[in-house]
Amino acid sequence: MDVSSGSLPSFTIVGLPDKAVEESRERVRSAIKNSGADFPAKRITVNLAPADLPKEGPSYDLPIALGILLASEQLEAEIDDALFLGELSLDGRLRHTNGILPQAIMARNKKLKRVFLPSINANEASILAGIKIYPVPSLISLFKHLTAAEEIKPQKHININSFLKDEIFDLDMNDIRGQEQAKRAMEIAAAGAHNILLKGPPGAGKTMLARTLPSVLPKLTFEEALETTKIYSISGLLDKKSLVSKRPFRSPHHTTSHIGLIGGGNVPKPGEISLAHRGVLFLDEFPEFPRHVLEALRQPMEDGNITISRASGRVLFPCKFMLIAAQNPCPCGFYGDKTKECKCNLNQILRYQKRVSGPMLDRIDIHLDVPAVKTEKLVSNEKNLKAETSKEIRKRVQKARDMQLKRFSAKGGSSSGRKYKITSNAEMSTRDVKEFCVLSPESLEILRLAVERMNLSARSYFRTIKIARTIADLEQSIKIKPVHIAEALQYRPKQESI
Repeated sequence: MDVSSGSLPSFTIVGLPDKAVEESRERVRSAIKNSGADFPAKRITVNLAPADLPKEGPSYDLPIALGILLASEQLEAEIDDALFLGELSLDGRLRHTNGILPQAIMARNKKLKRVFLPSINANEASILAGIKIYPVPSLISLFKHLTAAEEIKPQKHININSFLKDEIFDLDMNDIRGQEQAKRAMEIAAAGAHNILLKGPPGAGKTMLARTLPSVLPKLTFEEALETTKIYSISGLLDKKSLVSKRPFRSPHHTTSHIGLIGGGNVPKPGEISLAHRGVLFLDEFPEFPRHVLEALRQPMEDGNITISRASGRVLFPCKFMLIAAQNPCPCGFYGDKTKECKCNLNQILRYQKRVSGPMLDRIDIHLDVPAVKTEKLVSNEKNLKAETSKEIRKRVQKARDMQLKRFSAKGGSSSGRKYKITSNAEMSTRDVKEFCVLSPESLEILRLAVERMNLSARSYFRTIKIARTIADLEQSIKIKPVHIAEALQYRPKQESI
């Protein structure tokens, strides 16, 4: 910041500012005047370093205004240990600003002691321990605080346990008639964070099964909640919430663009796969998505992150999500159905089934045929049904996930002493599978026969072992038994003859 005299008054911002940063000149000028301070009639130059990194967003308003007050000697304060950020309105009040949480985390990592931010964003950053968060309502209140005229009290730290309580869901597993095998598959998918493909005729309950899945998912850990909240913070989707306490459930329409699903734009922003981080991405009418959009999912599904490269820079977004896909067996939806006749010809069925590539299908752990609900189960009295509730299923899922967290923790069963950053069986690499999924000779023989008869690829082979590990975890079994392998093999895609 430089305020010099001896030349015509001007106000310049350098350092590759975008339009929002350039317009901060007028917001800052009006905010300073309307707060009762003098805007210096001098040559003002604001340098945003480093000069080669593009700057975007209105969060620079407050630090620019504070810098002008300090450089013009209207204010004296020690601010070396503090971070200031927030958008100014014309009257000097601070407005809601996106991306507060990641910046507050950066300040803590840089060993700063104080963060001054808009009071409306204070709850968002108050989940961080080890740094003081000051909610600032306006520029004049910050001025009074720094001059010791009127103190701004730090925001109280919010305990994570106050957010991660038992959630209330609109849908429950006992609302679904029949489909016991599908419910079992959904339980396994939830326990190990496995991808799943539901295939069946219209009205079989595929969409309802997918939308009921969040009710049986395990609770977010603090680290997972923090990761997810950071993504929603920079996307401007937090509203008045200070923390994302539920696992996300994203259900984009099949007309969603490549950028909408993966992320991108002139200034890279998270897409649906990143907004579904640590949660569920539900793609209904799976084959209706454009081929190039589905193919773009392949690498993120393997890596758990997506790199968006643009002329303005490169950004890495996390995207560890569960993919739940649903599709009909053919365009009319009744191919293979025993009650209704399929009206599609052979070429239509083949074209429809080839819309999703083999490599994409190979990355899905569980393939499940969802048949139409039987009439007797559909019209039976609810009192005669004894279906499990989501709460009962979730208890088993939580125990299985806790078992996995313990296994992958630094104190867990790692014989090599490696520290794992994974939280579920689905995230295991080939090396992890060899270390944590030791199989008996009987289990290996079953797998050997399956590879020969079912033509399993190397990826399918290891995915089958991961599913077996999850099934064993649901039973709280330390060892993977042959029965677990046998059940896991049932969820591989069946070869169909048309």
